[in-house]
Amino acid sequence: MKKIYILLGSLFLITACSTDLEQAPPNFASADSLTDFNGVLNAAYFYQLGAVTPMAVMGEFRSDNALMDEDPYTDFDVFNSNLPSQSDQFFGPFYTALYKSILSANNVIENSENAIQVGEAKFLRALSYFKLVMVFGDVTVNLSPTPSLTDTSILVRQPASDVYNNVIIPDLMDAMATLNATIVDGRASKYAAQGLLGKVYMHMGDYVSAEPHLAAVVNGAASAGIMLEENFSEVVGAANEVGNTEIIFSTQILSSITDEYSPASRFWNWYVGDDSKADDPVDPDLIAAFDANPGDLRKDVTLDASNSYVKAVKFPKEGGLGSEHDWIELRLADVILLYAEALNENGTPAATVLPLLDDIRERAGLTSLTGTAITQAEVRQVIADERRLELAFEGHRWFDLVRTGTVNAEMGQTINSDYYVFPIPVSEVLATGGVITQNSGY
Repeated sequence: MKKIYILLGSLFLITACSTDLEQAPPNFASADSLTDFNGVLNAAYFYQLGAVTPMAVMGEFRSDNALMDEDPYTDFDVFNSNLPSQSDQFFGPFYTALYKSILSANNVIENSENAIQVGEAKFLRALSYFKLVMVFGDVTVNLSPTPSLTDTSILVRQPASDVYNNVIIPDLMDAMATLNATIVDGRASKYAAQGLLGKVYMHMGDYVSAEPHLAAVVNGAASAGIMLEENFSEVVGAANEVGNTEIIFSTQILSSITDEYSPASRFWNWYVGDDSKADDPVDPDLIAAFDANPGDLRKDVTLDASNSYVKAVKFPKEGGLGSEHDWIELRLADVILLYAEALNENGTPAATVLPLLDDIRERAGLTSLTGTAITQAEVRQVIADERRLELAFEGHRWFDLVRTGTVNAEMGQTINSDYYVFPIPVSEVLATGGVITQNSGY
């Protein structure tokens, strides 16, 4: 899989405006004079970089997979009103980057006459809003490349359900109908859009709508060259990105490119214990989960033994490759597990559901689960356990707990649902005079 090289030096010179919705890549010609929107589309891809590290930290360190050691970063491990202290470090860059991606995508959608460009832009806009809704809940919606700088009503946060139904789902439907099935140079494809749409429905709790889209990816991916890698060790790592058949879509990273989360979205720094804020980042609960599956080959790929704790090395930094790791947004194993989950929630018998996990477990050195779980609740649990180990440190865990309603059970404590989402960046609340409101509890 090739990197998308982005030759937009002016992008690195963006300065802050009163709110991130007003920002646009500078030095672009006006939309009226542009005939080729490749540069604007590349900007929409580029801005996804700034969301990588915050998403990695929120998805893992908020959950029972990872721990923070140093104040005030330990706020990720407790559930109270203190988390806005991390706005500048995590939530601000995340918010800024995604709204910039949306603004660039809007420009392409409204002005480009190239259907493929518009399809890719709609995918990226949907991906951006999906991340924003997962993280913040209700969010501001902007579908214009030139939003008003005086009408503050456009900044009012819209209900998450409306964002799903009026923006994310229609955009993914359009992208799915327009894009090619084959992945080219790591760009969005039909199966990326359809797989993401299935995941969106899963997060909405609409398993009936999710099932056919996930089934289409699982059953049709091979024809587009998408299939499980033979060895789990070949799924991740910068050295394995070229020719990787399992990755459906990733945000591509180059160490030479800076972004909203400088330097170069080095999410792996947090996972491998390079940063003193998380010397031993792996939660003992995750270690115990791996140990409950003796012989699981994924443990040696994901964790590095270190006394009674371990350090994540799923994304090895040796050989100068650390800063080149792409961030996997969607891979086939993720879709297969979601499909199995949707089937189970829709009442499909365990004997039909569990064989779907066989290929994933076989490459992990484990036996089939068929016959070990019978009831819907039992199947639900084994799928959740499988997702945890298969996708550890890929930014899914916390969001999986929230969408499945298992936060309290898995975290071992009663957590106020206010803290299922994260705080809106304080700068946005202040800059808009409170038009953009803060989430309850913060």
